[in-house]
Amino acid sequence: MLRTVTNCHGQPIRKLDSIYIGYDPREQRAVEVLINSIERHASRPLNVVTLNAEALRRVGLYRRAPHVDSTVWAETPVDHMKDSIDGRPFSTEFSFSRFLVPFLNQLEGLALFMDCDMYFRGDPCRLFDEFGEMEDLALRCVQHQYDEGGNLVKKMYGCPQTSYSRKNWSSFVLYNCGHPGHHNLTVDDVNTKPGNWLHNFRWLADDEIGDLPEEWNWLDGHSPLEVEPINVHFTSGGPWFGSEDGTSGWQPQREGDQKYCDEWRALAAALDTVAAA
Repeated sequence: MLRTVTNCHGQPIRKLDSIYIGYDPREQRAVEVLINSIERHASRPLNVVTLNAEALRRVGLYRRAPHVDSTVWAETPVDHMKDSIDGRPFSTEFSFSRFLVPFLNQLEGLALFMDCDMYFRGDPCRLFDEFGEMEDLALRCVQHQYDEGGNLVKKMYGCPQTSYSRKNWSSFVLYNCGHPGHHNLTVDDVNTKPGNWLHNFRWLADDEIGDLPEEWNWLDGHSPLEVEPINVHFTSGGPWFGSEDGTSGWQPQREGDQKYCDEWRALAAALDTVAAA
């Protein structure tokens, strides 16, 4: 249960809001830049946790495994991961562990989950302050109407882009962890339910899922260029793939996406400068 803790003057002490970041060891650089962007922009302390699949397995919370014939974890991947439950492809170690967030937050308070291939351009605390009143809602997310379209058939590591309902909704989710709707989800569900059931939040009624403005999960190659993003999401890879000068490897999907690629690289360069000092 939530408790009101007071300081020596009898004033309530606010519990730190938490951000859970999906972690994949192949995306270490992306994680570092994302955390740095949080540190740069946050107007107050936040509790930042990376969802490490190996650690979650060791404590018994995560047991889901890919098909044994999947080879995407090889140094030179030649195939995509296939889930052992539904046989569908997935691309990261946190594709399913993300749904453990309400339990990791002890089924109380607010918690944000976000993919690691993102970076903040504004204060993440605004999300909790402006959208944290959600007594009747179990979660909020940007409700993209997403169509890969065009010739984009692959994403990072050569994994195929797949179509499914509510695509990318689960990539950035503000959870009201104490909402009774989450009582319909169990740790076993996270480990045994088909991916489509999880990514569509099927343990919740539709009216328990609230929305967020698009600037909180702005998708490269998809979101309107006139929207000024607070959080940028690279959905087909990212600037950490390929050469540092951007002349080879990953490239942004649209000319208008280039400035966000440049911003990400500037953040990465600043991190390198600090590390070298």
